[in-house]
Amino acid sequence: MTVLTDTDTFTAEWEAWHASRDAYFAEPHGWVAITSLHWLTAEPVVFDEFPGRWTAAPGQVLTIEAAAQDGLVLPDGDVVDGVSTLDPVEGGPGLRVRSGDLILEVARRTAHVIIRVHDPRAPQLAAFTGIPAYAPDARWIVTGTFEPFDQPRTVTTGAVVEGLEHHHTAAGTVHFELAGVAQSLVVFDGGARGLSVLFRDATSGVTTYPASRTLGLGALHDDGTVTLDFNRAANLPCGLTEFATCPIPPAENVLTVAVEAGEQWVR
Repeated sequence: MTVLTDTDTFTAEWEAWHASRDAYFAEPHGWVAITSLHWLTAEPVVFDEFPGRWTAAPGQVLTIEAAAQDGLVLPDGDVVDGVSTLDPVEGGPGLRVRSGDLILEVARRTAHVIIRVHDPRAPQLAAFTGIPAYAPDARWIVTGTFEPFDQPRTVTTGAVVEGLEHHHTAAGTVHFELAGVAQSLVVFDGGARGLSVLFRDATSGVTTYPASRTLGLGALHDDGTVTLDFNRAANLPCGLTEFATCPIPPAENVLTVAVEAGEQWVR
């Protein structure tokens, strides 16, 4: 009978997390399957990849004109036959329109409506072999102290696409040490997704994705402490596709040390 040590359990749990990340990005209509990104305007446009005439002035709903035989299926299962409209939520998950094997993800980013084309036959998806990562190391698990704001604050950040903005609900600041150096990060409240941070560090643009990584925090304890396991520092979708519009961290969320843990740059 094999008895697992704490180290064995830590490694096994990290490997399960890493495998789930690889599986998520390898989904047939996932982030790695995106082949193009289109920005809609008030001028109706047609595309080579899929049927219909598509229109969306900034701040307006999306209008799709198509015949039933074009086979465009809306998120509710209805087939477009004439004119249909969609109104995606600003910054929210995209609405998925099906065109044969393709998923046309309709989303709103800084008032602009975009379409991302997800193709399960995308060459880059076939070539995807997983996300490189540092080997798990328990030394990168640290305890922080969470200092809540008196009231949640809205923090606006830029994005990997110039001119876009992201608006985050900031709950407070977490203070901790890495390699003996005091650090702090603004913490975002994702509701049901829990507390998380966006950050850059001295590995950004060297061994990790230049723009940002994200880290979900552990449970907040009664004494205000919280665990930060940097072994699970993860790429945002923009780290795996050029067709994402991910946020960048606020200026204060740049760590002064090299966090050689978590996911690395997918080049």
